[in-house]
Amino acid sequence: MKDFPEIKLMGEKAILIEFEEVINEDLLEKILGYKKFLQEKLFKEKVEVINTYNSLAVVYNSPIEDVYGEVSRVKKLLEVANIANNIEKSLFHIPVCYESDFAPDFQYVSAQKNLSGKQIIELHSAPVYTVFFIGFLPGFLYLGGLDKNLHISRKEQPRLEVQKGSVGIGENQTGIYPQSSPGGWQIIGNSPVPLFDKNRLPPCEISAGDKIKFYPVSGQEHMQITEEVAAETFRFKKEIYEG
Repeated sequence: MKDFPEIKLMGEKAILIEFEEVINEDLLEKILGYKKFLQEKLFKEKVEVINTYNSLAVVYNSPIEDVYGEVSRVKKLLEVANIANNIEKSLFHIPVCYESDFAPDFQYVSAQKNLSGKQIIELHSAPVYTVFFIGFLPGFLYLGGLDKNLHISRKEQPRLEVQKGSVGIGENQTGIYPQSSPGGWQIIGNSPVPLFDKNRLPPCEISAGDKIKFYPVSGQEHMQITEEVAAETFRFKKEIYEG
């Protein structure tokens, strides 16, 4: 494990900060603390700080002129950073319909894992998931905390189009496709709740470090929520996470 993150240039307009090559919530807390600190200290430069499981990218609006000086400045900021865990987290409750019309891979997962449909729904909706980061699509949440009994490989041949709102599992992760796109995860349900809206501020209400709890809904309830979303009357069930 690294005692101090490695800092280096990433292209002409970004600096990469690499931490330990592990995936866990302790490291996530550290990364999010550094992320908040850098956003505050580099506010005037209007940088964007992006996190993954074990790295931060500090992205500037224009090419970095003094590379050595800027890398040195970022290193000094990290050395004096106070990253006490004071980041408020929210718990979002997200509806998922697991019925066959929305779950083309449900039976495959059931057969591969030797689980009944009821067991799959219970195992998937029971955990409180952690949002580690957001990508590869805007609003795509990389969630940690999937029950080991549901770990399953991605599809050998990805689909050319996965329906918006599809809830999938791949390896040890689960997530929701925020828009229709190609994808290789095993689809076991669908959520009618949009996670990304470019016309909304912020476009994605959920942030890295937040928590997600899925709850099962019927096809009828899925349709009702879809209508509420269209009428702009749906609101997330959301609360401060005390964990």
